Amino acid sequence: MAPPGTDEGGASTALTTTNNETTVATEKKVKKIIRRKKRPARAQIDPSTMKSEPPPQTGTIFNIWYNKWSGGDREDKYLSQTAAISRCNIANDSGYTKADKINGSYFCLFFARGICPKGQECEYLHRLPGIHDMFNPNVDVFGRDKHSDYRDDMGGVGSFMRQNRTIYVGRIHVSEDIEEVVARHFAEWGQIERIRVLNTRGVAFITYSNEANAQFAKEAMAHQALDHSEILNVRWATADPNPMAQAREARRIEEQAAEAVRRALPAEFIAEIEGRDPEARKRKRIEGGFGLAGYEAPDDVYFARGSNAVNAAGREGFELEDEQRLMIESAELAEKAEAEENGILSDNALAAIQGAQGSFGPKRKAAASSGPLVAYDSDSD
Repeated sequence: MAPPGTDEGGASTALTTTNNETTVATEKKVKKIIRRKKRPARAQIDPSTMKSEPPPQTGTIFNIWYNKWSGGDREDKYLSQTAAISRCNIANDSGYTKADKINGSYFCLFFARGICPKGQECEYLHRLPGIHDMFNPNVDVFGRDKHSDYRDDMGGVGSFMRQNRTIYVGRIHVSEDIEEVVARHFAEWGQIERIRVLNTRGVAFITYSNEANAQFAKEAMAHQALDHSEILNVRWATADPNPMAQAREARRIEEQAAEAVRRALPAEFIAEIEGRDPEARKRKRIEGGFGLAGYEAPDDVYFARGSNAVNAAGREGFELEDEQRLMIESAELAEKAEAEENGILSDNALAAIQGAQGSFGPKRKAAASSGPLVAYDSDSD
Protein backbone atom coordinates (compact mmCIF):
# COMPACT_ATOMS: atom_id res chain seq x y z
CA MET A 1 0.00 0.00 0.00
CA ALA A 2 1.49 3.32 -1.02
CA PRO A 3 1.82 5.96 1.62
CA PRO A 4 -0.47 8.96 1.34
CA GLY A 5 0.78 11.63 -1.01
CA THR A 6 2.55 9.14 -3.38
CA ASP A 7 1.27 7.22 -6.35
CA GLU A 8 1.99 3.56 -7.13
CA GLY A 9 5.24 4.43 -8.96
CA GLY A 10 6.55 6.29 -5.90
CA ALA A 11 6.24 9.76 -7.37
CA SER A 12 4.90 12.24 -4.88
CA THR A 13 1.95 14.39 -5.86
CA ALA A 14 1.27 17.84 -4.45
CA LEU A 15 -2.29 18.96 -3.86
CA THR A 16 -2.69 22.52 -5.00
CA THR A 17 -5.81 24.67 -4.75
CA THR A 18 -6.46 27.54 -7.01
CA ASN A 19 -8.88 30.31 -6.16
CA ASN A 20 -10.63 31.44 -9.29
CA GLU A 21 -13.19 33.61 -7.46
CA THR A 22 -12.78 37.36 -7.81
CA THR A 23 -13.64 39.66 -4.98
CA VAL A 24 -16.63 41.74 -5.85
CA ALA A 25 -16.80 45.18 -4.28
CA THR A 26 -19.81 45.36 -2.01
CA GLU A 27 -22.07 48.18 -2.96
CA LYS A 28 -23.33 50.33 -0.10
CA LYS A 29 -27.07 50.06 0.17
CA VAL A 30 -28.79 53.37 0.66
CA LYS A 31 -32.25 53.30 2.16
CA LYS A 32 -34.36 55.88 0.44
CA ILE A 33 -37.30 57.17 2.40
CA ILE A 34 -40.20 58.20 0.27
CA ARG A 35 -42.64 60.45 2.02
CA ARG A 36 -45.96 60.52 0.39
CA LYS A 37 -47.86 63.74 0.51
CA LYS A 38 -51.21 63.76 2.16
CA ARG A 39 -53.99 63.93 -0.32
CA PRO A 40 -56.62 66.64 -0.06
CA ALA A 41 -60.14 65.80 0.96
CA ARG A 42 -62.46 65.54 -1.97
CA ALA A 43 -65.93 67.02 -2.20
CA GLN A 44 -68.47 64.30 -1.53
CA ILE A 45 -71.29 65.88 -3.54
CA ASP A 46 -71.58 68.62 -6.12
CA PRO A 47 -72.49 71.96 -4.48
CA SER A 48 -74.86 72.77 -7.37
CA THR A 49 -77.00 69.76 -6.54
CA MET A 50 -77.68 70.90 -2.98
CA LYS A 51 -81.18 72.26 -2.50
CA SER A 52 -82.53 74.00 0.56
CA GLU A 53 -85.88 72.27 0.55
CA PRO A 54 -87.78 71.55 3.74
CA PRO A 55 -87.64 67.93 4.89
CA PRO A 56 -90.56 65.62 4.14
CA GLN A 57 -93.43 65.85 6.56
CA THR A 58 -93.02 63.43 9.44
CA GLY A 59 -95.20 65.22 12.01
CA THR A 60 -97.93 67.77 12.53
CA ILE A 61 -95.86 70.87 13.45
CA PHE A 62 -92.91 72.26 11.49
CA ASN A 63 -90.19 73.93 13.60
CA ILE A 64 -88.57 76.68 11.54
CA TRP A 65 -85.71 77.01 14.05
CA TYR A 66 -84.57 73.39 13.82
CA ASN A 67 -85.92 72.92 10.26
CA LYS A 68 -87.76 69.70 11.07
CA TRP A 69 -91.19 68.35 11.91
CA SER A 70 -92.43 67.56 15.40
CA GLY A 71 -95.54 65.92 16.79
CA GLY A 72 -97.39 62.98 15.38
CA ASP A 73 -97.18 59.34 16.29
CA ARG A 74 -93.76 58.00 17.15
CA GLU A 75 -94.04 54.82 15.10
CA ASP A 76 -95.41 56.67 12.10
CA LYS A 77 -92.50 59.12 12.32
CA TYR A 78 -89.94 56.33 12.19
CA LEU A 79 -91.70 54.40 9.44
CA SER A 80 -92.01 57.52 7.28
CA GLN A 81 -88.30 58.31 7.44
CA THR A 82 -86.52 58.50 4.11
CA ALA A 83 -83.19 56.92 3.28
CA ALA A 84 -80.01 58.98 3.40
CA ILE A 85 -79.04 60.58 0.10
CA SER A 86 -75.37 59.63 0.46
CA ARG A 87 -72.92 57.70 2.58
CA CYS A 88 -69.39 58.48 3.69
CA ASN A 89 -66.61 56.40 2.16
CA ILE A 90 -63.58 56.64 4.43
CA ALA A 91 -61.16 55.13 1.93
CA ASN A 92 -61.97 57.67 -0.79
CA ASP A 93 -63.26 60.75 1.05
CA SER A 94 -60.65 61.18 3.79
CA GLY A 95 -57.97 63.83 3.38
CA TYR A 96 -56.51 67.00 4.80
CA THR A 97 -58.50 70.22 5.14
CA LYS A 98 -57.96 73.66 6.63
CA ALA A 99 -58.76 72.21 10.06
CA ASP A 100 -55.60 70.08 10.08
CA LYS A 101 -53.54 73.22 10.62
CA ILE A 102 -55.52 74.17 13.74
CA ASN A 103 -55.18 72.17 16.93
CA GLY A 104 -58.40 71.11 18.61
CA SER A 105 -60.52 71.23 15.45
CA TYR A 106 -63.76 69.30 15.38
CA PHE A 107 -64.91 66.74 12.83
CA CYS A 108 -67.22 67.58 9.97
CA LEU A 109 -70.79 66.44 10.56
CA PHE A 110 -71.62 66.62 6.85
CA PHE A 111 -68.53 64.55 6.06
CA ALA A 112 -69.78 61.82 8.40
CA ARG A 113 -73.12 61.86 6.60
CA GLY A 114 -71.41 61.87 3.20
CA ILE A 115 -72.77 65.21 1.97
CA CYS A 116 -69.93 67.72 2.50
CA PRO A 117 -69.47 69.80 -0.70
CA LYS A 118 -66.40 71.80 0.44
CA GLY A 119 -63.64 69.17 0.31
CA GLN A 120 -60.23 70.52 1.30
CA GLU A 121 -61.70 74.00 1.88
CA CYS A 122 -63.77 72.70 4.78
CA GLU A 123 -62.97 74.12 8.23
CA TYR A 124 -63.56 70.76 9.94
CA LEU A 125 -61.67 67.46 9.90
CA HIS A 126 -62.37 64.91 7.18
CA ARG A 127 -61.11 61.68 8.71
CA LEU A 128 -61.93 59.13 11.39
CA PRO A 129 -61.41 59.99 15.08
CA GLY A 130 -58.40 58.40 16.75
CA ILE A 131 -57.32 57.68 20.29
CA HIS A 132 -55.42 60.97 20.45
CA ASP A 133 -58.47 63.09 19.59
CA MET A 134 -59.60 64.35 22.99
CA PHE A 135 -62.40 66.86 23.46
CA ASN A 136 -64.30 68.48 26.29
CA PRO A 137 -66.85 66.05 27.81
CA ASN A 138 -69.55 68.70 27.34
CA VAL A 139 -69.33 68.49 23.53
CA ASP A 140 -69.14 65.69 21.00
CA VAL A 141 -66.61 65.23 18.20
CA PHE A 142 -68.62 67.54 15.95
CA GLY A 143 -68.55 70.40 18.48
CA ARG A 144 -72.22 70.14 19.44
CA ASP A 145 -73.17 70.79 23.07
CA LYS A 146 -74.35 67.80 25.07
CA HIS A 147 -77.25 67.85 27.52
CA SER A 148 -77.60 66.68 31.10
CA ASP A 149 -79.94 63.86 30.10
CA TYR A 150 -80.80 61.85 27.01
CA ARG A 151 -83.83 62.48 24.89
CA ASP A 152 -86.86 60.28 25.32
CA ASP A 153 -86.08 58.45 22.08
CA MET A 154 -82.33 58.21 22.94
CA GLY A 155 -81.45 60.27 19.86
CA GLY A 156 -79.63 63.55 19.49
CA VAL A 157 -76.20 64.48 20.76
CA GLY A 158 -76.25 62.61 24.05
CA SER A 159 -75.52 63.35 27.69
CA PHE A 160 -72.38 64.56 29.41
CA MET A 161 -73.32 62.71 32.60
CA ARG A 162 -72.24 59.31 31.26
CA GLN A 163 -69.60 58.12 28.82
CA ASN A 164 -71.54 56.11 26.28
CA ARG A 165 -69.67 53.96 23.75
CA THR A 166 -72.61 51.77 22.70
CA ILE A 167 -75.13 52.54 19.96
CA TYR A 168 -78.44 50.83 19.30
CA VAL A 169 -79.26 49.80 15.72
CA GLY A 170 -82.81 48.78 14.85
CA ARG A 171 -84.78 47.68 11.80
CA ILE A 172 -82.01 45.41 10.48
CA HIS A 173 -83.05 42.96 7.80
CA VAL A 174 -83.11 39.51 9.42
CA SER A 175 -80.96 36.99 7.58
CA GLU A 176 -78.73 34.03 8.33
CA ASP A 177 -75.53 36.10 8.17
CA ILE A 178 -76.86 39.10 10.09
CA GLU A 179 -73.94 39.11 12.54
CA GLU A 180 -71.35 39.15 9.76
CA VAL A 181 -73.20 41.93 7.92
CA VAL A 182 -73.44 44.14 11.00
CA ALA A 183 -69.79 43.62 11.92
CA ARG A 184 -68.60 44.36 8.37
CA HIS A 185 -70.51 47.62 8.02
CA PHE A 186 -69.91 49.09 11.47
CA ALA A 187 -66.22 48.14 11.67
CA GLU A 188 -65.61 50.80 9.04
CA TRP A 189 -66.00 53.57 11.65
CA GLY A 190 -63.48 52.43 14.25
CA GLN A 191 -62.32 49.62 16.47
CA ILE A 192 -65.21 47.60 17.87
CA GLU A 193 -65.00 46.13 21.34
CA ARG A 194 -68.18 44.08 21.43
CA ILE A 195 -71.20 43.32 19.22
CA ARG A 196 -74.43 41.80 20.42
CA VAL A 197 -77.06 40.93 17.81
CA LEU A 198 -80.63 39.83 18.47
CA ASN A 199 -81.17 37.76 15.36
CA THR A 200 -84.93 37.31 15.54
CA ARG A 201 -85.68 40.98 16.29
CA GLY A 202 -83.27 42.62 13.86
CA VAL A 203 -81.57 44.63 16.62
CA ALA A 204 -77.86 45.06 17.38
CA PHE A 205 -75.80 46.76 20.07
CA ILE A 206 -72.33 47.88 18.95
CA THR A 207 -69.78 48.96 21.55
CA TYR A 208 -66.73 50.85 20.28
CA SER A 209 -63.40 51.12 22.06
CA ASN A 210 -63.48 54.90 21.77
CA GLU A 211 -66.48 57.11 22.49
CA ALA A 212 -65.57 59.44 19.62
CA ASN A 213 -65.91 56.58 17.12
CA ALA A 214 -69.34 55.74 18.53
CA GLN A 215 -70.45 59.34 18.01
CA PHE A 216 -69.11 59.29 14.46
CA ALA A 217 -70.72 55.94 13.64
CA LYS A 218 -74.11 57.07 14.96
CA GLU A 219 -74.22 59.96 12.50
CA ALA A 220 -72.63 58.03 9.63
CA MET A 221 -75.08 55.10 9.77
CA ALA A 222 -78.29 57.02 10.52
CA HIS A 223 -80.94 56.25 7.83
CA GLN A 224 -78.43 54.10 5.98
CA ALA A 225 -78.88 50.58 4.60
CA LEU A 226 -76.74 47.47 5.02
CA ASP A 227 -76.89 44.74 2.37
CA HIS A 228 -80.62 45.23 1.86
CA SER A 229 -82.89 48.22 1.33
CA GLU A 230 -83.74 48.72 5.00
CA ILE A 231 -83.55 52.12 6.70
CA LEU A 232 -81.62 51.80 9.95
CA ASN A 233 -82.78 53.35 13.19
CA VAL A 234 -79.60 54.32 15.04
CA ARG A 235 -79.90 55.58 18.63
CA TRP A 236 -77.86 55.72 21.81
CA ALA A 237 -78.07 52.59 23.93
CA THR A 238 -79.25 52.75 27.52
CA ALA A 239 -77.11 51.55 30.41
CA ASP A 240 -76.78 47.78 30.45
CA PRO A 241 -78.41 46.44 33.67
CA ASN A 242 -76.40 43.22 33.46
CA PRO A 243 -74.07 43.00 36.51
CA MET A 244 -71.37 41.42 34.38
CA ALA A 245 -71.51 44.35 31.95
CA GLN A 246 -71.31 46.85 34.82
CA ALA A 247 -68.34 45.01 36.29
CA ARG A 248 -66.68 44.94 32.87
CA GLU A 249 -67.16 48.70 32.48
CA ALA A 250 -65.77 49.36 35.98
CA ARG A 251 -62.75 47.18 35.19
CA ARG A 252 -62.16 49.09 31.96
CA ILE A 253 -62.21 52.41 33.83
CA GLU A 254 -59.70 51.04 36.34
CA GLU A 255 -57.44 49.90 33.51
CA GLN A 256 -57.58 53.37 31.97
CA ALA A 257 -56.65 54.93 35.31
CA ALA A 258 -53.78 52.46 35.75
CA GLU A 259 -52.51 53.26 32.26
CA ALA A 260 -52.60 56.98 33.05
CA VAL A 261 -50.56 56.33 36.22
CA ARG A 262 -48.04 54.29 34.24
CA ARG A 263 -47.52 57.16 31.82
CA ALA A 264 -47.07 59.68 34.63
CA LEU A 265 -44.52 57.73 36.73
CA PRO A 266 -40.96 56.77 35.74
CA ALA A 267 -40.51 53.45 33.96
CA GLU A 268 -38.03 52.16 36.58
CA PHE A 269 -40.50 52.76 39.39
CA ILE A 270 -43.32 51.05 37.51
CA ALA A 271 -41.11 48.05 36.73
CA GLU A 272 -40.19 47.74 40.41
CA ILE A 273 -43.81 47.89 41.56
CA GLU A 274 -45.03 45.40 38.98
CA GLY A 275 -42.14 43.02 39.74
CA ARG A 276 -40.59 43.13 36.27
CA ASP A 277 -37.17 44.28 37.50
CA PRO A 278 -35.03 41.26 38.56
CA GLU A 279 -32.68 43.35 40.67
CA ALA A 280 -35.62 44.94 42.46
CA ARG A 281 -37.10 41.50 43.14
CA LYS A 282 -33.85 40.29 44.68
CA ARG A 283 -33.55 43.44 46.78
CA LYS A 284 -37.14 43.14 47.94
CA ARG A 285 -36.64 39.48 48.86
CA ILE A 286 -33.58 40.34 50.96
CA GLU A 287 -34.81 43.55 52.56
CA GLY A 288 -38.42 42.38 52.94
CA GLY A 289 -37.37 39.45 55.08
CA PHE A 290 -36.11 41.74 57.90
CA GLY A 291 -33.67 39.05 58.93
CA LEU A 292 -36.33 36.35 59.27
CA ALA A 293 -35.78 33.18 57.28
CA GLY A 294 -38.60 32.40 54.87
CA TYR A 295 -40.49 35.65 55.55
CA GLU A 296 -41.29 38.23 52.89
CA ALA A 297 -43.14 41.39 53.86
CA PRO A 298 -46.29 42.30 51.91
CA ASP A 299 -46.32 45.29 49.59
CA ASP A 300 -48.18 47.59 51.98
CA VAL A 301 -45.43 47.05 54.58
CA TYR A 302 -42.48 47.00 52.21
CA PHE A 303 -43.46 50.15 50.32
CA ALA A 304 -44.56 52.07 53.45
CA ARG A 305 -43.22 55.61 53.60
CA GLY A 306 -42.50 57.74 56.63
CA SER A 307 -40.16 58.15 59.54
CA ASN A 308 -41.69 55.10 61.28
CA ALA A 309 -41.47 52.79 58.25
CA VAL A 310 -40.12 49.32 59.00
CA ASN A 311 -38.24 49.14 55.71
CA ALA A 312 -35.12 51.27 55.46
CA ALA A 313 -36.01 52.32 51.92
CA GLY A 314 -39.28 53.74 53.19
CA ARG A 315 -37.48 56.06 55.60
CA GLU A 316 -35.46 57.72 52.86
CA GLY A 317 -36.18 61.43 52.70
CA PHE A 318 -37.47 61.65 56.27
CA GLU A 319 -34.08 61.78 58.04
CA LEU A 320 -34.13 65.60 58.15
CA GLU A 321 -37.43 65.61 60.00
CA ASP A 322 -36.07 63.14 62.53
CA GLU A 323 -32.96 65.26 63.07
CA GLN A 324 -35.04 68.41 63.58
CA ARG A 325 -37.25 66.61 66.07
CA LEU A 326 -34.21 65.36 68.00
CA MET A 327 -32.71 68.87 68.05
CA ILE A 328 -35.92 70.32 69.50
CA GLU A 329 -36.15 67.59 72.12
CA SER A 330 -32.49 68.06 73.12
CA ALA A 331 -32.98 71.83 73.50
CA GLU A 332 -35.98 71.28 75.76
CA LEU A 333 -34.02 68.83 77.88
CA ALA A 334 -31.15 71.34 78.22
CA GLU A 335 -33.52 74.04 79.46
CA LYS A 336 -34.98 71.71 82.05
CA ALA A 337 -31.52 70.70 83.26
CA GLU A 338 -30.45 74.36 83.60
CA ALA A 339 -33.56 75.17 85.59
CA GLU A 340 -32.91 72.30 87.99
CA GLU A 341 -29.34 73.49 88.60
CA ASN A 342 -30.41 77.03 89.54
CA GLY A 343 -33.20 75.87 91.80
CA ILE A 344 -36.38 73.95 91.94
CA LEU A 345 -38.12 76.42 89.65
CA SER A 346 -36.76 78.22 86.62
CA ASP A 347 -36.47 82.00 86.32
CA ASN A 348 -39.46 82.18 84.05
CA ALA A 349 -41.59 80.20 86.46
CA LEU A 350 -40.56 82.42 89.40
CA ALA A 351 -41.35 85.58 87.46
CA ALA A 352 -44.77 84.21 86.57
CA ILE A 353 -45.50 83.31 90.18
CA GLN A 354 -44.49 86.77 91.41
CA GLY A 355 -46.70 88.42 88.84
CA ALA A 356 -49.61 86.24 89.89
CA GLN A 357 -49.09 87.17 93.54
CA GLY A 358 -49.14 90.87 92.71
CA SER A 359 -52.40 90.50 90.85
CA PHE A 360 -54.33 88.35 93.32
CA GLY A 361 -52.76 89.43 96.72
CA PRO A 362 -54.77 91.24 99.53
CA LYS A 363 -55.35 94.90 98.89
CA ARG A 364 -53.81 97.41 101.36
CA LYS A 365 -56.06 99.95 103.20
CA ALA A 366 -55.68 103.62 102.34
CA ALA A 367 -53.88 105.68 105.08
CA ALA A 368 -56.12 108.02 107.15
CA SER A 369 -55.40 111.74 106.71
CA SER A 370 -54.04 113.57 109.81
CA GLY A 371 -55.50 117.03 108.85
CA PRO A 372 -58.62 118.62 110.36
CA LEU A 373 -61.93 117.36 109.29
CA VAL A 374 -64.29 119.89 107.75
CA ALA A 375 -68.02 119.30 107.96
CA TYR A 376 -69.72 120.67 104.93
CA ASP A 377 -73.21 122.10 105.20
CA SER A 378 -72.84 122.52 108.98
CA ASP A 379 -74.02 125.44 111.10
CA SER A 380 -71.30 125.05 113.70
CA ASP A 381 -67.82 126.45 113.33
